[in-house]
Amino acid sequence: MTDNVLSAVKAPKDSVIIYSGGLDSTTLLYDERDRIALAVTFTYGNNHAARESACAEWHCRRLGIEHLTIDLGFMGRYFNSSLTAGADAIPNGSYAEENMHSTVVPFRNGIMLSVACGLAESRGLKRVLMANHGGDHDIYPDCRPGFVQAMNAAMREGTYEGVELCAPYTLLTKADIVRRGAKLGVDFSHTYSCYRGGEQHCGRCGTCTERREAFAAACVDDPTVYEQ
Repeated sequence: MTDNVLSAVKAPKDSVIIYSGGLDSTTLLYDERDRIALAVTFTYGNNHAARESACAEWHCRRLGIEHLTIDLGFMGRYFNSSLTAGADAIPNGSYAEENMHSTVVPFRNGIMLSVACGLAESRGLKRVLMANHGGDHDIYPDCRPGFVQAMNAAMREGTYEGVELCAPYTLLTKADIVRRGAKLGVDFSHTYSCYRGGEQHCGRCGTCTERREAFAAACVDDPTVYEQ
């Protein structure tokens, strides 16, 4: 096959990914790596920002993808959420609406998607990727299918080139994503989920519980080191 034919079939680098360094967005990074031109990590005073950002940098270096970190500190100052109120504010227990409601950061994904959309249009890119999934729907309004559809419409209407929002994991479970990441060769030991932000995953908060359960349901070995 000639170089011209190879270049013709190769996917274009046309996408920005909102990339936290967590399990879901890292799997999406590997899933779409041939099309991702830029990965963007947003910090907003969240407890786990440093741990997630370090994981994001590690994977982007590994894949040779440009990585930006953008500070949205005003969210931590003005929005109410236990994610920005310190480790002790994070509830233990299951990943369920009644337990995890305090971790909602109002309209977080809407704000991040708006910035990512502006970056995409500024760079001549066509897509913005987001790794929300089905387990988020009960807790986070800005992860639900209706939100994805509405934001996609707003982004397409609000940009000259019709930038699109792609959220391919919207209806998948966390276990589905673990299985997919394992097939893609994702090193899950370099991902971070704990909302407390400690050196190791606490093993007690809702996101740690969800992470444990997803690996077990997917029948994939969990490389995570938990405190408990």
